[in-house]
Amino acid sequence: MADALSVIPASVLRNLSDKLYEKRKNAALEVEGIVKQLALSGDHEKISAVIKLLAKEFTYSPQANHRKGGLIGLAAATVGLTSEAAQHLEQIVPPVLNSLSDQDSRVRYYACEALYNIAKVVRGDLIIFFNQIFDALCKLSADSDANVQSAAHLLDRLVKSVDYGRMAEILVQRAASPDEFTRLTAITWINEFVKLGGDQLVPYYADILGAILPCISDKEEKIRVVARETNEELRSIKSDPAETFDVGAILYIARRQLDSEWEATRIEALHWISTLLDRHRAEVLCFLNDIFDTLLKALSDSSDEVVLLVLDIHACIARDPQHFRQLIVFLVHNFRVDHSLLERRGALIIRRLCVLLDAERVYRGLSTILEGEADLDFACIMVQALNLILLTSSELSVLRELLKQSLVNAAGKDLFVSLYASWCHSPMAILSLCLLAQAYQHASAVIQSLVEEDINVKFLVQLDKLIRLLETPIFAYLRLQLLEPGRYIWLLKALYGLLMLLPQQSAAFKILRTRLKTVPSHSFNGDQLKRASSGNPYSQILHYSGSQITEDGNVRQDNGNLQNGINFASRLQQFVQMQRQHRMLEKSQEQSQARSSSTLSKEGPEAEESRGPQTSDSNLPPSRSSRRGLG
Repeated sequence: MADALSVIPASVLRNLSDKLYEKRKNAALEVEGIVKQLALSGDHEKISAVIKLLAKEFTYSPQANHRKGGLIGLAAATVGLTSEAAQHLEQIVPPVLNSLSDQDSRVRYYACEALYNIAKVVRGDLIIFFNQIFDALCKLSADSDANVQSAAHLLDRLVKSVDYGRMAEILVQRAASPDEFTRLTAITWINEFVKLGGDQLVPYYADILGAILPCISDKEEKIRVVARETNEELRSIKSDPAETFDVGAILYIARRQLDSEWEATRIEALHWISTLLDRHRAEVLCFLNDIFDTLLKALSDSSDEVVLLVLDIHACIARDPQHFRQLIVFLVHNFRVDHSLLERRGALIIRRLCVLLDAERVYRGLSTILEGEADLDFACIMVQALNLILLTSSELSVLRELLKQSLVNAAGKDLFVSLYASWCHSPMAILSLCLLAQAYQHASAVIQSLVEEDINVKFLVQLDKLIRLLETPIFAYLRLQLLEPGRYIWLLKALYGLLMLLPQQSAAFKILRTRLKTVPSHSFNGDQLKRASSGNPYSQILHYSGSQITEDGNVRQDNGNLQNGINFASRLQQFVQMQRQHRMLEKSQEQSQARSSSTLSKEGPEAEESRGPQTSDSNLPPSRSSRRGLG
C-alpha cells in the first residue's frame, strides 16, 4: 500500500473519490499516465500495489463516490497497461464484476462502463471471466434502471466483435490441462461460448470439437456432463460448407479421436462422422480415402457399441454401388489378414450389414469375391463362417426362405447358383446349402463324390456341427419330411450317407442314428428305394408343392409355363474341381513341411550342437500330418 501512495499523489486520490464526475475523470487520466510509466519501466510490483489500492480502498468502500472512483481508476489502469494488462486481470476484473451487482444503480452503470473499457483493451484474454460476465449480463439486461440496461447491452455487443479465434485457442489449450479445476472451468467457458457465439463459431468448429471430445470421457463427472451438453449444442448448429464450414477439419478431429483409449469419446466421434454424412454426404465422400482405413480398423474395437456404429457408417457410405463393392472387398481383406477379427466380430459384422444393406446383396457380394479367392484355406474358413451365420441368424430368415424355394422359384434358384460357386470351398457348406434348398438328390451326389483325402479331422468337426444344426428349429421342415420317406427318398439317402461318414463312437453319429430310427418304415416303397440306389442320380423325379421337379433342371408346374433350370451335373463338377484344388494345396503344404523336416535332420548332430540346446527336437512344432494323426 505504501508503494502505491508513493507513486500516486494525494490530490489524485482525493479527486478520484470526488462527487463531481469531471474531477474523477481527470484523476483517472492521472492514474493512467502513472501506470503507463510504471509499465514502461517494468515495475509490475508497484503496478500491482496501485491496483490493490484502487480495489481495496475504493471499489470495496462503503461510500458510493469512492466505489465510482475506484471503477474508473481500474479501467484507467488497464488502459495504461495496454498489452501487459493480461497479467494483472485477476486483480483488476473481480472488483469490477462485484460492482455489477451493487445496490446503487449509478455504481452498476459505472461498472458496466469500466468493464467495457477493460474489454476493449484485453479482448480475448477476458475469456477467463466469461462465466461471471455472462451471468452478470443476463441479470443486467433486466435491470430496473434504463441507463444500466443500455450500458449492459453495449457491453454485451462488445463481448460478442471479440476475437473468437483467440478465445477458441485459449479454451482448447486449457481444456487439456492436467489440473481438474482448470479443465472444468475451460469446458464450462466453452459451453457458454458455444451458446453465445452460435453461427459465428463455424470457422472454429474443429478446434472446439477437439477440446470437447476428450472431456466427454473425463474422470470427473462434472466435466463429462458439461462436455456432453456442449457437444450436443455444437452438433445442433447447422451450417453450410459454403459458409466457411470445414468438413475435412471436423472429419480429421473425429478420425483422430477414434484412437482414443476411452469408449465414450470414440462413440461420440463416430456420431459426428454419421452426422456429417447425413448433412454433407458429398463433401464427406470427397474425404473417404482419408477415413476409410480408420473406419475399417475400428471394426476390431473392443466395444460392441463402437463396432455397430462403425457398421452404420459403412452401410450409409455403401448405399452407392461403387462404395458397396469397396466395402465388401476391404472387409474380406481385413478378415484375411486378421483371422481373429473373423472369429471375434465376424458374426456381428455380417449380421448387422445384412440388416442395413439387404442380406441377399451382402451374401452375393461376398460370394463373388470368395469364388476367386487365391488363399484357399482362408476361403474355406470364411465360407464356413458365412454358412453358419446363414443357418443360425434371425436376420437371415428371409434369405433362408428364399433358398428353400430354389427348385421352384427363379429368384431362389439364382441365389442358390450364386452362393454355390463360393460354397464349393467347403464340403459341409455345400451340403448345408443343398439341405436348405431341399436339393436332396444333389446332396447325396456330393457325398458320393467325396474321396479319402476329404474326410479328415477338419471335415469331421464340420460334419459334427451340421448334424447338431439339423436338430435345431431351422431344419424342422427337413425332420418333418422324414415322415414321408417314400416321397423324400433322396433326403433319407443323403442323411444315411452322412451317418456312414461319421465314426460310430462319436456323439454326432449317435444323434443322427437316433433321428433316423424314428423314420416310419411302413412308408418305404421298394421300387422307389431301388431307383434311388442305382442308375443316374439326376434322372429321378421329386414332387414339391404341386410341381414335378427333376434336379437336372426341369420344373413342370401344373400350368407348364415355368422353366427354372439348375444344371446340377455342372454344379457337381464345379464342386469336385474346387475340392481338387484344395487337396493339391494341402499336399503341397505337407511336402513343403516334409522337406523342411528333412533338411533339419540332415544337418546332423554337429549342427544341432552348434545351435545349442534351446532348439532341440522337443521344441519344434509338429508337422501338419502329425497334427492330423494326433487329431
